[in-house]
Amino acid sequence: MSIDFEALFALSPNPYIVVDRNLDIAWLNDAYSRATMRSREELTGLGIFEAFPSEPGSESHEMLRTSFERVLETACADELAFVRYDIPRADGGMERRYWSATHTPLFGSDGQVAHILQHTVDVTELHGLRQLRDEKHVVERARAVQARNRDLAAESQRLKTMYDQAPGFIAIVDGPDHVFTIANNAYRQLTAGRPIIGKTVAEGLPEVVEQGFVDLLDEVYRTGIPYIGRGSRVSLESERTGRFEDRYLDFIYQPILDERGSVVQIFVQGQDVTEQFEAVERQQLLIDELNHRVKNTLAIVQSLATQSFRDPKSFADARLVFEGRLRALAVAHDLLTERSWQPAELSVTVRGTVAAAVGSAIDRVRIDGPSVLLVPHASVSMALAMHELATNAVKYGALSSVSGEIAINWRILDEENGRRLVIDWLESGGPMVSPPVRRGFGTRLIERSFAADKGQSSMEFDPKGLRCRFSLMLPQEPEVGGNN
Repeated sequence: MSIDFEALFALSPNPYIVVDRNLDIAWLNDAYSRATMRSREELTGLGIFEAFPSEPGSESHEMLRTSFERVLETACADELAFVRYDIPRADGGMERRYWSATHTPLFGSDGQVAHILQHTVDVTELHGLRQLRDEKHVVERARAVQARNRDLAAESQRLKTMYDQAPGFIAIVDGPDHVFTIANNAYRQLTAGRPIIGKTVAEGLPEVVEQGFVDLLDEVYRTGIPYIGRGSRVSLESERTGRFEDRYLDFIYQPILDERGSVVQIFVQGQDVTEQFEAVERQQLLIDELNHRVKNTLAIVQSLATQSFRDPKSFADARLVFEGRLRALAVAHDLLTERSWQPAELSVTVRGTVAAAVGSAIDRVRIDGPSVLLVPHASVSMALAMHELATNAVKYGALSSVSGEIAINWRILDEENGRRLVIDWLESGGPMVSPPVRRGFGTRLIERSFAADKGQSSMEFDPKGLRCRFSLMLPQEPEVGGNN
């Protein structure tokens, strides 16, 4: 204990004694020694009930024991207005004595009750012959005081429980140095369970000093004007990870005034709104991403329209071509929308796009390859390229005859700088193939589809059937599963 009992109570004419949490006598003053007719050397170190034995279960024993326990449980002072407690005489007999006692908690550096100070007053003379007729009334009043004290202690405990279980964080800091006196469970969770009671804010949470929060407390203490923070960012040690993390708080520093109107404490109350703040940030990110994707999609549609309607003499055919390309784009967008624009499965993109272009002839298309996820822009490019190849196969290639077939397969190659996806389109059984007289938009679209992904493409007009190969680098470790 850092308290100098000798300096505080040694010369007092009133009896004082200090017991520890085990109810062992740690110190007593001379007045207590005289009142009990026992020396300090004789009593120090003894348990209170060992030094002054009483019958367990007796009213006096239970009253004294219950009072000590109440102080340890509630950390609040307790009063015994009237209790009979006999003390040993020098001749070995027992002397009937009546006492009034107050038990006051003394706190250690950890903010817990470390000792109990007992102040006793000998009121035996109240029970002389002249007061016998009033004894019953005095006892009733004493018991009423004790009952009232128990009610107050229970109410204090209820308030303490309410504060501790409140969903928002609550703390009270005392004096100009802002010493923590109260912190509820939510506040302790916010501060990673650090032992802050009895410490200044600067000592208990040193990281908030440079962040300006102690300056805010100083200003509230100086002016008496509350401070309200909205979505304020603070970096605190995380109870979950042990690392410093940014939290966002709504809070108020509310000054507590004394009877003269001076600030003596500051009440801290607030909510951790990190999840709400991050949700708003995610929403704004999604809006920005949506704007970006809409602009990109409109640019693709504009390019498709420009190329499809380049020759005004074949408007009807151009319209059909344009509508087909829009459907391919729509299929890719539908697949990506289902996954909230996360990477899409290659096999699903290929099968969906080709099926939309060839209809019932999909039975003559074999699709095979490991599970691969493509990022959104690569999925769109793949859908447009597959659509061009599929529509060409229906009009001029393998699917324009009843015996033609298409094989689409892919594999993943490990290279020094990453993993490369290679996709092959192989037609067979159709009419004889010859190179086109001129390169149209479809050919250019296929050749340029994966340029942004460091990709390559090649087309071989083999007389037995068109052969096309795409290759592109996968941006991250792919998810590889079984065959489709």
